[in-house]
Amino acid sequence: MWRRYVAIGDSTTEGLDDPDGGGYRGWADRFALAVARAQGALEYANLAIRGRTTGRIRSEQLPVALDLAPDLATVVAGMNDVLRPSFDADRVAEDVGAMQRALVGQGATVLTFTLPDPAPVMPIARPLRGRVRALNAAVRAVTAETGATLLDLGAHPVASDPRLWSDDRLHANPAGHARIAAALAHTAGLPGYDDSWSHPLPAAARRPRHEVVRAELAWTRRHLLPWLGRHLRGRSSGDDRVAKRPVPLPVELPPD
Repeated sequence: MWRRYVAIGDSTTEGLDDPDGGGYRGWADRFALAVARAQGALEYANLAIRGRTTGRIRSEQLPVALDLAPDLATVVAGMNDVLRPSFDADRVAEDVGAMQRALVGQGATVLTFTLPDPAPVMPIARPLRGRVRALNAAVRAVTAETGATLLDLGAHPVASDPRLWSDDRLHANPAGHARIAAALAHTAGLPGYDDSWSHPLPAAARRPRHEVVRAELAWTRRHLLPWLGRHLRGRSSGDDRVAKRPVPLPVELPPD
């Protein structure tokens, strides 16, 4: 039985884009609820902040997580590094491994997952496919050495199904977050979970070309151009933000 779960990471761990009516829920919240239901109780803290690189997660969130002394933790990072010109897969994996070792060394069960292929979701990101593959390979190697547990999300094509991603194509939508939470629950051995999370969705209808072009133009205007503008100004979506759940609190179980 796990007593306390602490999640560290970036926007995907924070829960974008899985709105809960006032903020964001996300796979970490959903996974915490699954653990609490299986056990009857769980304390949960989420230290993740959008826009954080792996190095900043290690320097800013890991010390706080260690002070909270979790016996269950998730360490998920890397996409913000992949998007930067200075990306180095080995350096990112070294930071991930250091976080895993520190938490495992305190006795925590640590879960990590690889990144999905971005190209099916965001065709413009096809040049980043090699970076994601390199990072996933490095994370697989380091996780095999640290004692953490790997969910190899990147090895499953369904993780890159656009229907599980939000309009910005960088974050999972509610259905995608639910799949990730189910995958973690299965990986953690929770009762009632199996590999059905990895099953493909029904075949999608082929969209007319004019709809595809219209969607690409809309995405460029709403998401790509603002993202580029923000980064050209040296800004991040996580500037001036704090963790949404910095203190471990009991997970509220809904009534049966």
